[in-house]
Amino acid sequence: MIARICGKITEKGPNFLLIDINGIYYKVFVPVTVMQRLDESMAGDGRINLITYHYLQVEPSKSTPVLIGFLNEVEKEFFESFITVSGIGPRAALKALNKPISQVVRAIDEADTDFLQSLPGIGQQRAKEIVAKLQNKLGKFGLIQDDRGKEHKTKTIDIEEEALAVLMQLEYKKSEACLMIKKALERSANIQTTEGLLNEVYKQRKTK
Repeated sequence: MIARICGKITEKGPNFLLIDINGIYYKVFVPVTVMQRLDESMAGDGRINLITYHYLQVEPSKSTPVLIGFLNEVEKEFFESFITVSGIGPRAALKALNKPISQVVRAIDEADTDFLQSLPGIGQQRAKEIVAKLQNKLGKFGLIQDDRGKEHKTKTIDIEEEALAVLMQLEYKKSEACLMIKKALERSANIQTTEGLLNEVYKQRKTK
């Protein structure tokens, strides 16, 4: 089992990192709430040290090993607690955790199902199950300093980086992709997500 991974980030996608470890490239999925704080823990040369949750995703025709990365053990422990809720597996938890863990814990303790339903993939019934299973059991995770007064905002710089990575994967030149992103943000300054930014870029291309 892979418990930690340390190497240089060579590619950054919307929810994953490609990490080079002596010429071997590992794909590590990262929750959005962790992705937004990577810069705080990244070395100057682009190296990162992640705690990993390693599991086997079993499908009818194949089994795939999957790595999910965290900045510290406490974040990983919260993830492991979150997936004890019926119907929430590692993939669903990875998708759902797009807001600071401390805010999610507060919502669970206060039975704020409206907030929990705002997490991707979490409906009304699942939100109730999360509260029933985890309320008053997550105290230490509420002490994680991961919101830093940002509330629910997503850094524009993170959105731009993620959109740029996607456009380069689609074989646009970096200079062209950067210009497309710049124009899209000028047209719609209130974009809050990578998907929204890419949609605006697409609209912009259609009008040409």
